Amino acid sequence: MPVRLLQEKLSSSYTTTTPITVPPKGSLQNEGEKLEKISLYLAEDIRPEMKDDIYDPSYQDAEGPRPKLEYVWRNIILMGLLHLGALHGLTLVPTCKFYTWLWAYFCYWTSIEGIGAGAHRLWSHRTYKARLPLRLFLIIANTMAFQNDVYEWARDHRAHHKFSETDADPHNSRRGFFFSHVGWLLVRKHPAVKEKGRTLDLSDLRAEKLVMFQRRYYKPAVLLMCFILPTLVPCFCWGETFLHSLYVATFLRYAVVLNITWLVNSAAHLYGYRPYDKNIEPRESPLVSLGTMGEGFHNYHHAFPYDYSTSEYRWHINFTTFFIDCMAVLGLAYDRKKVSKAAILARVKRTGDGSHKSD
Repeated sequence: MPVRLLQEKLSSSYTTTTPITVPPKGSLQNEGEKLEKISLYLAEDIRPEMKDDIYDPSYQDAEGPRPKLEYVWRNIILMGLLHLGALHGLTLVPTCKFYTWLWAYFCYWTSIEGIGAGAHRLWSHRTYKARLPLRLFLIIANTMAFQNDVYEWARDHRAHHKFSETDADPHNSRRGFFFSHVGWLLVRKHPAVKEKGRTLDLSDLRAEKLVMFQRRYYKPAVLLMCFILPTLVPCFCWGETFLHSLYVATFLRYAVVLNITWLVNSAAHLYGYRPYDKNIEPRESPLVSLGTMGEGFHNYHHAFPYDYSTSEYRWHINFTTFFIDCMAVLGLAYDRKKVSKAAILARVKRTGDGSHKSD
């Protein structure tokens, strides 16, 4: 049976199936080892319109010492105050009203989906398409998450994928857990991040009016969605005290969202197995996936950044995939990209560390 037909048959259980054609080894033999690696990464992509989030193994850091760190004291102070407020919020949790807990969790879930289903899977990687009502919800949810506007988030994330674990990676995990977790936000970006970031094709983001509208009005929108609305709703809707609303529903919830999503950059790049590609640092982290609703299967995601599920196993510890599938049932999401089982197993055999269940 031809490879193409086999791939389609094995992936037929998915809502959207896109065949993946890997070029024969013979076609790469004369290009050299480095070109062969690049070609293999690019050849597996199932989105012909986009390549700038595909890992580029040819990029190497420049020799010599790194530039001196420049601290961003505004960010250091604000981040410190936020976490102090969150710690005080922890002491107030037991005396909160039940509806305040539910509201804080709802804001947490909304923020996580604004990052995972929105900035990450939709806008950074274009792994599926969304109609206007869903895009509108995701842009609002992303604003509540307050982790930079979608344009900047997607730009940094594409650089993170293409130049992973180099100085051009905004949160390079080789600089340690703290740097990849939060430290990268507390210092000026390495010059390589800016230099290589300017080479990325972001025309798809600039062409989307909703993304650019958010970017234009981001500061007042964040003030409303991340701070004012989460604080006022408990006060006016069920009589919660202002302090409980501010410290629990706003500061504590926001700090938890930040740290949970940051774990994808830190813990999921340092601890765990690499069943799909042992040559890259991202790891499989079910615990991170639990907190982020599906973003912790990181070795798979970096091996196949074009898969809308970010995981081989779809709904397994992956609420965001379930959410996108529900949106597809409603007709709001479509053209979901899914890697075929044949392509996954081929990658496991070629570059996996032997921990995949098929081994």
